Amino acid sequence: MMPILTKDEAKALLKKILSYSKADECEVNLTGTDNGNVRYARNAVSTSGRISQTQIVVSSAYGKKSGVATINELDDASLKKVVRRSEELAQLAPENPEYVPFLGPQQYKESQTFVPATAQITPKQRTDMVAQSLQVAKDAKAVAAGFLEDSTGFSAMMNSKGLFAYNTFTNVAFNVTVRTEDGRGSGYATRGYNDVTKLDTKKATQIATEKAVKSADAKAIEPGKYTVILEPAAVAVLLERILFGMDARQADEGRSYLSKAGGQTRLGEKLVDERVNIYSDPQHPELPTSTWSGDGLPQEKISWIEKGVVKNLIYSRYWAEQKGAKAVPFPGGIIMQGGTKSLEDLIKGTKKGILVTRLWYIRDVDPQSLLLTGLTRDGTFYIENGKIKHPIKNLRFNESPVIMLNNLEELGKAERTVSVESELNYVLPPLKIRDFTFTSLSDAV
Repeated sequence: MMPILTKDEAKALLKKILSYSKADECEVNLTGTDNGNVRYARNAVSTSGRISQTQIVVSSAYGKKSGVATINELDDASLKKVVRRSEELAQLAPENPEYVPFLGPQQYKESQTFVPATAQITPKQRTDMVAQSLQVAKDAKAVAAGFLEDSTGFSAMMNSKGLFAYNTFTNVAFNVTVRTEDGRGSGYATRGYNDVTKLDTKKATQIATEKAVKSADAKAIEPGKYTVILEPAAVAVLLERILFGMDARQADEGRSYLSKAGGQTRLGEKLVDERVNIYSDPQHPELPTSTWSGDGLPQEKISWIEKGVVKNLIYSRYWAEQKGAKAVPFPGGIIMQGGTKSLEDLIKGTKKGILVTRLWYIRDVDPQSLLLTGLTRDGTFYIENGKIKHPIKNLRFNESPVIMLNNLEELGKAERTVSVESELNYVLPPLKIRDFTFTSLSDAV
């Protein structure tokens, strides 16, 4: 098992690798992770394991010709070999017209992504957390399947221009699907944190189990436009598509929902409801992320949508150079400002509507309007006069998150959640949306 290298150890190793370089420019990325996991299905543990991984990525460049080689061995002969290999590939490669020289030294704030309690998780702690989850399902005569994984790691980079960056991090991820014994009801919960002391597998499984029990005997309703309450896990898979489409080049070249005729973009325009505020902040207490990006750019607090107006776009270093703009990296996490109401408050204030636990199988229909399609899953319920009246069969939706955020009725309290599509973590509120479009029924549970 490879230890997590300290800042000084990582710096010394990177210096050694760079000392073997004969290229015009050389950059080395070094990562190491130590993961532990427990997987369970049908109320029994099926696998458990621990994985330690190291990766060294060497990028060499001669003019605009570049090559990349990777290795996971740390002896001197292997390190020399990977540098030589990257140089050979660079010499063979054609010139890249979009090549941008490596960055020089940068200033970074200290990341808040490492929590000692998570790094010190023991196998017993993992099994105890899973045992608590399983007990909830067994007590309810339900069937649980889930996955618990924790990781501790570091990442570092150095290049021949003097840039050096280093970060340590911890993460814990948990998800559980609970079904009734007859398979007619299904519930789900997912959680993700840097700090394992915030993870309550028992509580998450209780929520999933309650949804499973209550979602049996689902009734069919006619597809159409409904007021919906999307729980944060459902919001995540739609809202992240807005973020994924905020690339400036895509917008400039007419390839995104932010494009306008004549090569213009919607930057600076009101796009969605004025109550929508979306930003990233690597120092956010609930969602700390790395303070530097993979190419060495500093990650800063950035407002992406403020009072419904598009405030910033993502600029690669190449595109920023072409447009005379500041390079803006893809953020490590996204926060959407919420309101003060709980999920229960949103339900109480709804005369008729649908509660959606989560959405999945998200696919693009029209990138220009960001029209997406997908299905509800693991607990979909009809709301009448402020109460859950009965479970309903799953539905396929066709909806654009841009239109969705223009049909915003209310925002609940924001909380940390995980996208089941990208596995990225966010801080998002439950949303109450009017005229959400469902197009067909699904018999799947």
